[in-house]
Amino acid sequence: MSKEILIWVQVRQGKLLKIAAELAGEGKKMCQSMGAKLSAVLIGKEVAGLTGELGCLGVEKVYLADDASLANYTTEPYTGIFASIIEKVKPVAVLVGATFPGRDLAARLAGRVKGALIADVIGMSIDGDKISARRPMYSGKVIAEVGAAAGAIPILSLRPNVFAAAVKGAGAAPEVEKISTPAARDSLKTVCREIIASAGAILDVAEADIIVSGGRGMKDGANFKLLFEFAKDIGAAVGASRAAVDSGWISHEHQVGQTGKAVSPTLYIACGISGAIQHLAGMSSSKVIVAINKDPDANIFKLANYGIVGDLFQVLPVLREEILKIRAN
Repeated sequence: MSKEILIWVQVRQGKLLKIAAELAGEGKKMCQSMGAKLSAVLIGKEVAGLTGELGCLGVEKVYLADDASLANYTTEPYTGIFASIIEKVKPVAVLVGATFPGRDLAARLAGRVKGALIADVIGMSIDGDKISARRPMYSGKVIAEVGAAAGAIPILSLRPNVFAAAVKGAGAAPEVEKISTPAARDSLKTVCREIIASAGAILDVAEADIIVSGGRGMKDGANFKLLFEFAKDIGAAVGASRAAVDSGWISHEHQVGQTGKAVSPTLYIACGISGAIQHLAGMSSSKVIVAINKDPDANIFKLANYGIVGDLFQVLPVLREEILKIRAN
């Protein structure tokens, strides 16, 4: 087994997603402990220009599969290409982001190469060549420590916005090995023609630096218009609690929490969110948390850096007006 750790660097619209830097950061730490080399698998259309950026993140080698048919993630060709690389390299571990495509790819890879899938990882420890991963269970009430069976390559999906991102430096250009992709088109059972952003979606909450989230206190889906307008003014993404999503007020792609997306923005503004443990599990790593809730005993205030006890429909317009005044000056 070679001393390489493979990471999958996900690309969207010709750019690396933030999770790529997080995987590189954790991958480098693992390489230092295990005496391994950090390698990346880069798949897509016209993505060769991203190899230099990967070098700046500490990646030493890039396995590049560049083909027009690979523009958007599709299970069959991506799995086939990645699996062929794993079978050739036999890495000590494979890291992917626990994004929607990443969860799909990790499971497929584990099945294809008979690897050991460890999903939704939030922490790792290394003892020699043995990797132990920690993952939440039962809505975060229990943290399980999981290891791979002897002889099985660990394939770990890392939860986004949990691990520290690699800091870009003046890294050397990585070695690039081009992967032949003639089978990519042949393995296509489905074709993703286009990815269309949902109407009204400002930013993906998993990528945003500022998030304004609404919960049960929003009272109705129509009231989320207030959050979208506020978010547009301050360059934020709109999030939601599970209660708001389950009520049909906003789509699941906005959900933050254990069964939604884990986020780690600079600023998280929780509006009418009580602070259920499932929600806190997805946003507790936010750098600054502002909570607006009329219940002074709401659980969210235990975590918030700043709390405003009041009716969000009265507080939010005033907050928005004051922010706009400050920005105007």
